[in-house]
Amino acid sequence: MTVTADPVLPAVDALVHLRADGVSVLIDARGGELPAVVHWGDDLGPLGADDAAAVVLAATAPLVNSGPDEPTRLALVPEPRTGWLGRPGIVGEREGDAWSPRFTTTVATLCGATLAGGLTEGGAGALRVEATDATARLALVLDVELTPDGVLRARATLRNDGAPYRLHELAVVLPVPPRAREVLDLTGRWGKERVPQRHDLTVGTHLREGRRGRTGFDAATVLTAGVPGFGFGHGEVWGLHVGWSGNHRHWAERLPTGDQVLGGGELLLPGEVTLAAGEEYETPWVYGVHGHGLDAQAARLHRMLRRRTAHPRTPRPVTLNVWEAVYFDHDLERLTALADAAAELGVERYVLDDGWFRGRRDDTRGLGDWYVDEEVWPDGLGPVADHVHGLGMEFGLWFEPEMVNLDSDLARAHPEWVMGAGGRVPVPSRHQHVLDLSNPDAAAFVLDRMSSVIGEHGVDYVKWDHNRDLVDPGSGRDGRPVVHAQTLAAYGIMAELRRRHPGLEIESCSSGGGRVDLGVAEHTQRVWVSDCTDPLERQQMQPWTAQLLPLEYLGAHVAADVSHQTHRAHTLAFRAATALFGHFGIEWDLTRSTPEQLADLAGWVELYKAERGLLHTGTLVRQDSPGPDDPQVWGVVAADRSRAVFQLATLVRPASAPPGRFTLRGLDPERRYRVTPLPLSREAFSLWSVPPWFGLPSADGATASDGVTAQPRPARPDDVPRGAVLTGRALAVAGLQTPESAPGSSLVLLVEAVD
Repeated sequence: MTVTADPVLPAVDALVHLRADGVSVLIDARGGELPAVVHWGDDLGPLGADDAAAVVLAATAPLVNSGPDEPTRLALVPEPRTGWLGRPGIVGEREGDAWSPRFTTTVATLCGATLAGGLTEGGAGALRVEATDATARLALVLDVELTPDGVLRARATLRNDGAPYRLHELAVVLPVPPRAREVLDLTGRWGKERVPQRHDLTVGTHLREGRRGRTGFDAATVLTAGVPGFGFGHGEVWGLHVGWSGNHRHWAERLPTGDQVLGGGELLLPGEVTLAAGEEYETPWVYGVHGHGLDAQAARLHRMLRRRTAHPRTPRPVTLNVWEAVYFDHDLERLTALADAAAELGVERYVLDDGWFRGRRDDTRGLGDWYVDEEVWPDGLGPVADHVHGLGMEFGLWFEPEMVNLDSDLARAHPEWVMGAGGRVPVPSRHQHVLDLSNPDAAAFVLDRMSSVIGEHGVDYVKWDHNRDLVDPGSGRDGRPVVHAQTLAAYGIMAELRRRHPGLEIESCSSGGGRVDLGVAEHTQRVWVSDCTDPLERQQMQPWTAQLLPLEYLGAHVAADVSHQTHRAHTLAFRAATALFGHFGIEWDLTRSTPEQLADLAGWVELYKAERGLLHTGTLVRQDSPGPDDPQVWGVVAADRSRAVFQLATLVRPASAPPGRFTLRGLDPERRYRVTPLPLSREAFSLWSVPPWFGLPSADGATASDGVTAQPRPARPDDVPRGAVLTGRALAVAGLQTPESAPGSSLVLLVEAVD
């Protein structure tokens, strides 16, 4: 994008009111000042010019002793020269000069139409404000958009018109009201991503920095401030996400003045961005999401993503990944037998993971040599790819394009392509280093090799991995930091591969869930939530990853009965019920499974295919659990609220028996619904007794109907629950009794309107 600012134009003097999906954003761009968000939250309704001016006046703080003699202005890019003493929006300098710019807005357009002044009312739309500082020789463009789903997003572009300008930070800040006094964000580690954490928003800055060169297992993801005690279904919240896969910052800040903000942007390393005359830097999009409850916040993001042209439109295929089945032990006969077993189950996509390329017999060597290993695959990958395609399945292949082993032909031929700083080789991680894709030659090599392999074998799907943090991320040419350029280069290769190979899909994997953000989501159709496939861990990670991305993006696999990561054992029903609420897949050696296991798994595959149209288009609903040992309830409700699929997951043994009632939100309160426990998840009600509402035959042989039964008896293996019929209001308010279930089990409930 090109910044265009004409300093001879008069200063902008406009108010802009955007409204969409119950959200209002009132922006003050008067007096030539940078635009400031006056209101971001619930819809204000139509405003006249006097009404809008009154809202601005009502939001203007009084002067206080020992403060500035005029009101402090909080712009989208805060300027310290206005008296703002929080984190500044722009930090940079030109040999010690131009470090405190004073921008004057010169042009403002809404959806391409120039604003003359006064109040402009609009629906969803895009505002662009251009500003300049002739003294500092800097120009700034601010893009602010309210999507039809009520998501507010903004970015800034800075152009230098003078001598080289060293930019240290350019960020976007959004105000939140004083009642938002509690903060929630996410943290995590490898194998346990997206762990929620809460604390009070007190005076000071809650700063979350990602310095990994990728999004990170511990990324804040969506940093949310809300009224104390907010939950999934209640409490007003405001959240912020930086849509960027490299280094980044999120922060929540409260000043002694009472001002509260959420801010974010890219984290630039020293000297990473120095703008020569005429050069520009553009921030990532920063997304602001308001709602009443975390589910409402997530729903806005999901609707926004589902509207994009890049969103996957085909049903999300049942996927088999061979990693936990064979690891590096590639053998054509074994892999084709696995493909046969997968096709028999109804699998639709087969992914050959790490180990297919030259010299790759373990993880210490070969990375970067993207040629089929002639010793392991003497006839190339054609035999396995053709076999998979012949069975009617898509063929997927693993790459790790941004990394290299020093024990590789690539590193030996081009040591200058390995990232590093200070003339030294960085500390290794997982026996690998980072390939400097800011070097056009290195990027061209990776693109050429990937494109060749994809084209030669009809690859339908790429699992794009990224298995280490970027330490000393300097260019191999001159040692300058290049995380920004590396991130853009990765995006560029992804985009070009999809241009060259129409229909190709890409999964973002990064040691599991280390690269999950709205930047990479522009180029990928799936994310790998975590390398940990233990369903107990996944019951935490998947619902919280869904705070940002809808379930159709979330790779979720049924793995072996004993987890390869935690060594815990879980039943097939629990593993499959957990994977059902995502992009369903399988990751275990099916050739060693029993006929009974395969028959049960086939039932889950059939269920996923039957319900993925609902699961991947509906509204996510997560119930707030009263206590840590209460069952976890979450599911998806169809857009027309005619159907829903929920799961009642018992993660630990409850302290009370029976556990009590659970409720189901999100249904039409006036309609009546039949709630039916799914027989496939029978283990979740296979203990001594079940609640009468299941509708099982009673002790005297009578059959329960619509939740009214005689004395219950223990469930039998051949019992098929008939369920109960209640109104949506009764399900949300009164609820249903919870069956006494074993820890590590999940009861899947089908909810269908009967009138």
